[in-house]
Order: sequence, then structure tokens, then C-alpha cells
Amino acid sequence: MASGGVSVASLWTEVNRCGQNGDYTRALKALTKILHENRDDVTALHCKVVCHIQNGSFKEALNVMNTHSKVLCSEVVFEKAYCEYRLNRVESSLKTIESAPEQTDKLKELYGQVLYRLERYDECKSVYTDLIRNSQDEYEEERKTNLAAVVAAMSQWEKAPMEDLGLPESTYELCYNATCSLIGQGKLTEALNKLQQAEELCRVSLADDSDMTEEDIQSELAVIHSQMAYVMQLQGRTDEALQLYNQVIKLKPSDVGLLAVTANNIITINKDQNVFDSKKKVKLTNAEGVEYKLAKKQLQAIDFNKALLAMYTNQADQCRKLSSSLQAQNPGHPRPVLIQVAQLCREKQHSRAIELLQQFSDQNPESASGIKLTMAQLYLVQGHVTKACDVLRSIEEFKHKPGMVSALVTMYSHEEDIDSAIDVFKQAIEHYQSEQPGSATHLALVREAANFKLKYGRKKEAISDLEQLWKQNTKDIHTLAQLISAYSLVDTDKAKSLSKHLPSADTMSFNVDVDELENSHGATYVRKKAAKVVGENPPKEQGHGEIKKKKKKKKGKLPKNYDPKVTPDPERWLPMKERSYYRGKKKGKKKDQIGKGTQGATAGASAELDASKTASSPPTSPRPGSASGSSTAPASGVVPPRQQKPSSSGATRKKAPQKKKKGGKGGW
Repeated sequence: MASGGVSVASLWTEVNRCGQNGDYTRALKALTKILHENRDDVTALHCKVVCHIQNGSFKEALNVMNTHSKVLCSEVVFEKAYCEYRLNRVESSLKTIESAPEQTDKLKELYGQVLYRLERYDECKSVYTDLIRNSQDEYEEERKTNLAAVVAAMSQWEKAPMEDLGLPESTYELCYNATCSLIGQGKLTEALNKLQQAEELCRVSLADDSDMTEEDIQSELAVIHSQMAYVMQLQGRTDEALQLYNQVIKLKPSDVGLLAVTANNIITINKDQNVFDSKKKVKLTNAEGVEYKLAKKQLQAIDFNKALLAMYTNQADQCRKLSSSLQAQNPGHPRPVLIQVAQLCREKQHSRAIELLQQFSDQNPESASGIKLTMAQLYLVQGHVTKACDVLRSIEEFKHKPGMVSALVTMYSHEEDIDSAIDVFKQAIEHYQSEQPGSATHLALVREAANFKLKYGRKKEAISDLEQLWKQNTKDIHTLAQLISAYSLVDTDKAKSLSKHLPSADTMSFNVDVDELENSHGATYVRKKAAKVVGENPPKEQGHGEIKKKKKKKKGKLPKNYDPKVTPDPERWLPMKERSYYRGKKKGKKKDQIGKGTQGATAGASAELDASKTASSPPTSPRPGSASGSSTAPASGVVPPRQQKPSSSGATRKKAPQKKKKGGKGGW
């Protein structure tokens, strides 16, 4: 009997009824009473563990199992491993599963989940393949979905080739995982089409549920839309991708991993622009539990972007702190060092940056290629071209590539170090001679080496290259001509003997329009046409002759007071001092007498006393504009022609003669 007069049997009946109804909290109360009567009741302890798990109280369930470990022993291996897995103690969960005396199907299911979390994809794939092959129950579709997720992870993170396992694409989860595999293989167009198919499947499957609202459907579609935006971003459609990313962020999905990845991708689109928005988005990547939802490479990419964002926002100390932490976590990864170098370059510490790169390349020679390329770039920025060439030639992986050979030859030519440039060609040709003799790359390098030597007057050195090319193709007339030209300065007899292989002039003649060739745009000399002899022009047919355009004569502008009845002054073109009627300047003559003289005097009285201004007094000199010897005055009201008056500002000032306007009659 239990306390309070209630029998243990009735308590077990209560536990059974609560278990069927899903009321695990009430079941726990009954189990506590049972255990009060018998604290080592294995069945009651097991039921208590299950009730705690159903309520999500994984720590309490684990405490019960650890406290009664001797009694429970192997009865609760699965429950213990599951609680450790849900508490993100993945390594402990793995040990618990591996220590189990028997591997049941449910333990294998959990084992696959643990291996996936630990990113041991090959083993995980084997576990799920075995489960699908040897089990038949209602969970087969979930197992296939998990297997598709494993294949997608291998394709994305390990770049493993796609393997057709015959998995169906009947659900949107399976279709989505197939899309992830296509993205890992770089098949972006196919991936986008399959994502659209997954969206349709999701809408169809959720439309049957009457309890699902449009917001619930959009939340379920958020992961598909985020992946669509990622594919668009990879395709360079950043505006469309950014719009879709922001739609996902506004929905505020409960999956912190999805929010973190979406926010990180928005930051990568912003780069060094829209920094304020990036600083807001980076908070989503710091949410609790993100580290358990994402793969290591995803978390690594987010941390790299945090360091870069700190650099773009001029947080130098924060950038150094983050990059140093990344380098400690990934000692052989070059990216943390490159971020530190970028920060040093922003601070104009190029020498320190080069030292850091050199130190890393010495410690990690297997991943030094990218580091050395960066070193060469920094040397070029500082103007040390020869040092940059030395660094590039030390990269064994790239130094014989055609692109690298071209870059080295260009830089050596800039420094006028022709011998070093030829040595670069020599080493590259020797490499391909031993590895890929007669290949297209090999022959292309030989030809470029010969052309380079001929360009810089090294004809003697070019002979061996040209002979090698001609032996490969004896019908190559251009190479033969170059070879003869090179031998002509070294061995004339050899040049003569080789010239016998040239085709005859008749076979080399082509239907070429010489006149058109000489008058072409690229011709260095253009033949001038013979001058036409006067009188030899053939008469042009009527209607086809060239009509000469007659130039319109512009009428000169006349003064406003021009009077055609008055004869112009014949001396109007002469300077005033050279005219016959010029009498010089009158010094001391007062222009205006107003306000001067004795009190009461007026200007009118003085004018009356001036005999020169009376009508009866004859002029002392001929008037301008009148004929010599004529005494007739111009008619009343007619404005006389304007004259150029001498300057009245002083005797020492001179005025330049007035110039005649071109095409007009000026000077009136």
C-alpha cells in the first residue's frame, strides 16, 4: 500500500492512463509515490526517465539515470544517449552508443544522427544505407530524407562527386536535399528549378492541413526561399537575392541556424557598403544555439565575415582580436592571416604585412601559394618589381603555368632584365619538354620564346626554338622565314640551304589588289594620286556634275545715322592726327562753365560773345564731311557723319588707329 491508503496497483493504473493521454506531468507525480514505496523499482525509474524526456527535461532525466546507474544498468542506454545528444554533448552520446551491448534499430537511428552532427559523413551514410535496406516501417521516408541530407553535405563540404542512390523526390524535403547536392556540384540552374519544384510540393502538402495559415506556410517555405536567394547570389543576381533574404528575415523563423545563414549572406552582399545594416544583421549570427545548428565550415565563414566587418568599420583592435582567434582555431588556414594583412595595409604598415606573410608561408608550405601571391602584390604596390618576381618564381605550383610565365616576362621586360625573362621561358619549356612534350602549351611557349628573342635582337638564341617549331611543322612558312632571317646573321650558308625549302614566288602569289592594299588603313606608305592636268577633265553628264556652292556675300552694317545724300569723309580711314583738318588739342579750354565765373554770369552770355559760334562768321577751316572749297552747310535736321574725336584725357595719352572690319564698310 502507498501512503494515504492508495494502492500501488491503482498508481500504476494512473500512470498508464496519463501516458496514453500524454499527461506526463501527472504521471510523474504517481511515479514519485510508487518510488517512495520502492526507490529501486526499475520499471518506475525507467518510466520516470521517459516522462522527463517527453516533457523536454533532459537534464532531470539524465540525473535520474546517473543517480540509479547501478540499478538501471543497460536498460536505459538509448535514453541516456538521446539525452546527451539533445544537450549537445555529442561526443558523450557517441561513447554511450558504442558501449551498448546490443545495437538496436533505434540506437542505429540515433547513431546516424550523432555521426551527422560530428560531420563523419561516410560512416553516417553507411548507417542509413543499412537501415533502409534492413528495416520496413513507417519511418522509411524519414530515413531516406536523412540519407539525402548526408549526400548533400558530402557534396557541399567535401566536394564529393554525386552518387545516384535511387532516392525519390516525392516530398519537398527530399527535393530540397537533392537541390543542395546540385549546388555543391555547381549546377545552379538545375538547382533553382528543383527549388521551385520543392516549393510547389511544400504548398501542396501543407494546403491539406486546415490549421495551417498563410503565415505558417511562409515560415515553412523560408528555408527554401533562403536557398533560392543563395543560388541567385552565386549567379550574380544580387538585387533579387537581397530582396528574398530580407523577406525571410522579416518572417522571423524559429530556426536560429536559418536566420544566422541568411543574415551572413546579406552581410556578404553589403561588403563595405551599407555597414549600419550589416552591424544589425551580425547580431542574428550570435544567437544562442547557432553553433549546434550549423556545420563547422558555415560557422567558420560567419567568423571570417565578422572579422572583415570589423575591418570595414575601422574597428582595428576588434579585427585583430577576431582574426587572431580564428588563426588559433585554424592554424593552417590562410584566411585569418590575410585578414590581418589587409588590416595592416589599411594602416600603411606594408613591411609588417610582408613579414607576417613570410612567416606563415615558412610555417605552412602546403598552403603558401595564395600567401605568396599576396606577397608579390604587396611588393608591386611598393614598386619592388624584382622582389615580386622572385616570390612568384618560388611558387612551385604555378611557376610553369602559361599565365605565370607571361606575368614574369612582362615584369622582367619592364625592368629591362631580358636575360631573366629568357631564363623564365627556358625553365618553362624544359618543364613541358619532360612532362608534356609536343603539347599545345609546350609549342606555344616555344613560339613565344622565339618571338621574344627576335624582338630583342637575340636571333642567335632564337635559332634552337625556331628549329624545334619548324621540325614540328615543316609547312609553316612563317617559322621558316624567321629561321632563315636568324641564320642570315650567324651562318649564311645554312640560311641559303634553308631558303631552298621556301615555295616559289608563283605558288606564293595571291589574288591581291595592290592598290587597295597600299591605300589601306594599316599601310605605312600611301601612294598619292597623280595631279590632274588642266583642260583634260572630261565633260560631265548633265545632272551628274558637281554644283559649286556660291558663297553668300554679307552686307556690311551701316551706322544708324547714315545719310546717303551726304558724301562720306574721304579721310575717315586715317588716324585723327593724320587728317588735314586736325588742329591738335586745345589746352586749358574749359568744357563746362556752369557754376564758375563772376556772380550772376550765365553760360548763355558767354556763348553769345563767342564770334566763332555765330551764323554770320565764316568757318576758319573746311567742315568735316564737306567738299573742299564748298561753303554750303548741310541741310537742317540731317545728322552729320560721326567723326573719331581725339582723346581729351591728356596730351600724353595716345589712341591706336581704328581698324577696318573684315567684310564690312565700318569707320563711318
